[in-house]
Amino acid sequence: GKARIANKTTTSVFKYLQDIGSHRFHSLFCFCCCTALPSDTLLGLETHFVEEASETDFIAKKCQMIPIEWVARRVATGSFLKRNPGVPQGYRFHEPKIETFFKDDANDDPQYSDEQIECANFEFNGVKIGKPEVILLKSTSKYKQVLGDVIHICSNILRVKVEYGVTTDGRIVLADVIDNDSWRVWPHGDKRLQLDKQFYREMKEVTSEALQQLISNYEKVMELTAGFSSTSQCRAVIIMGSPADLSHCEKIAASCKSLGITPILRVSSAHKTTRETLEILAEYEDTDIPTVVVAVAGRSNGLGPVLAGNTCLPVINCPPVTENNVLTDLWSSLRMPSGIGCSTVMGAEEAALAAAKILASHDYMIFGKILCLRLNNSYKLLVMFSM
Repeated sequence: GKARIANKTTTSVFKYLQDIGSHRFHSLFCFCCCTALPSDTLLGLETHFVEEASETDFIAKKCQMIPIEWVARRVATGSFLKRNPGVPQGYRFHEPKIETFFKDDANDDPQYSDEQIECANFEFNGVKIGKPEVILLKSTSKYKQVLGDVIHICSNILRVKVEYGVTTDGRIVLADVIDNDSWRVWPHGDKRLQLDKQFYREMKEVTSEALQQLISNYEKVMELTAGFSSTSQCRAVIIMGSPADLSHCEKIAASCKSLGITPILRVSSAHKTTRETLEILAEYEDTDIPTVVVAVAGRSNGLGPVLAGNTCLPVINCPPVTENNVLTDLWSSLRMPSGIGCSTVMGAEEAALAAAKILASHDYMIFGKILCLRLNNSYKLLVMFSM
């Protein structure tokens, strides 16, 4: 029945959001109380989901719900067209259009402005919903962007609606459910192939065939979302010029893992073992696995340019410089001959992030993890803004 399908869809979405939010950050703040958080705290697309309990139920954290529905639209359709006459169906918003509605059945859920939400003096589990919180909640567009990217494998999300709650310990989280009633899905952007229930709403007469089609649509979306969480096939080949650089490379590898990238550590000197270096490079060119090469070499960096000059794979220099040698050793990673095209990044975490951004277009799990990092950066700035 619908309960089984809706529960499976919802738990698949929440599990995916948990997976992409599993990156560990070094400098964190709690948005709600403006206090420092331990370095192992997980942030990202935080939800109230705990675990799937049965075919029709899941366990969630207890929340007080914020009575606002947040709608992110990528394409103009449905009620938006009624409220905005003159806008044609299919008009595309390059930046997702965010709308908010106060949940009030008696008044047909009226549209609310940011200012109305700020002035409503909402408070849930000790958290007041003011301007900073409204800005945070508008990150709904980021949830939509993540879900849209993953479901774009065979469909397009035109609109998604979500609700938030506040946990008993004062954390604002995505709550309620996200199932096939929460969005509009047009495979390949074609309304005739829509997989949501909008066609059912628009029917003048309900038939048994229409009900069967509705169930079929819901099952297709359930199957689609069941494959949301997956293991990334992307990799970063970290080549060090000397075993002395191992510690630096292990930091890069750890950051790669947290971003969903498989790290591979190799040792080869472009100066001393040039042929072997190029043979290593050839190993990773001879596959269709999306790959980024990270070159780690101190002093005179010949490794990065030799690799970059002999491959079509992207190459990132990440020299293990220190305060004592940065001014002398960095230049060999910056001043390159023409036609090389490798980049240089300072710091292990930044090198991993640069690799992830290259690979994100190949893998929606990596894309989602980067998006969580961006959200966390926004949270930290909002914390400073609200202090």
